[in-house]
Amino acid sequence: MEAAGGGGEGPRCGCKGIRSCLLCEGPAQAAPPPQGEDNFTYCPATGLAKGNEHLEFAGWAFPFPGVFLMEEFISEDEESEIVELMDRDDWKPSQSGRKKQDYGPKVNFKKQRLKAGSFTGLPSFSKNIVAQMKACSVLGGFVPVEQCNLDYMPERGSAIDPHFDDWWLWGERLVSLNLLSKTVLSMSCDSEDSIQLFPAFSKENGELSPPGSFTQTSACKYSGEEGINSILSPRLVPSKEVTVAIHLPQRSLVVLYGDARYKWKHAIYRKHIEHRRICVTFRELSAEFSAGGRHEELGKELLEIALSFQGRPV
Repeated sequence: MEAAGGGGEGPRCGCKGIRSCLLCEGPAQAAPPPQGEDNFTYCPATGLAKGNEHLEFAGWAFPFPGVFLMEEFISEDEESEIVELMDRDDWKPSQSGRKKQDYGPKVNFKKQRLKAGSFTGLPSFSKNIVAQMKACSVLGGFVPVEQCNLDYMPERGSAIDPHFDDWWLWGERLVSLNLLSKTVLSMSCDSEDSIQLFPAFSKENGELSPPGSFTQTSACKYSGEEGINSILSPRLVPSKEVTVAIHLPQRSLVVLYGDARYKWKHAIYRKHIEHRRICVTFRELSAEFSAGGRHEELGKELLEIALSFQGRPV
């Protein structure tokens, strides 16, 4: 359903095609979009995805590369100031119950066309955020050319379906700042490949042991009546059967790159939006628009605009 303009007709959404939200589903409440059930949870301390308790893969784990998570990236005061400044500008209705503010060039991804358009730069309040990113080793050389603010509310049934971000224009690292409330980033994979799972042994302090500490067949003691030692070998499962939850605390920064960017789709489901949530996502240019690339000059022009930090939402 398209967003409708005009005064007192009540809230409208920006849903199109198969997308829907609580504003356009109506009182009949058609069946909500599939929300998936994550069967693994990402552990930032070890870089492993650990099988969730009481589910099929409990006790198993596998390496999940390409995720960097930093808690308390900004302070509570900084968060309040940023949100206040955002709310001074209009939020445009978007798909699936979201609202958005875009700071970036005009893009037609299907036709691969790009121009500066009305882009006037990233907003002034992002200058300090971008400067703080330099302290993260995984963000060495990261120069954002686009910023997208997304507003999620449980009353609207806000969500975003599993998807890949474009990689014709946007580079490898996707950087998101999670504001106002916690949520869960759900990762899924459509690949026909299989994933090798390893028995997950906890150390005394509760940490997961990394796969490098496992032998090809690892012994696991069970406290059965006879106390028999059983041997667990690595287990192969189809990638399509695996979903990984990345828990994002309030004010945390998450970076997706490598496999987490190009192999795994990411989503936010309705059930994981408990309060208002704002996601601030920064994107860098792909190689095609960077030094030595086919569209290097256009890339330079866009970066010069972006880094003026004088922008308003387009």
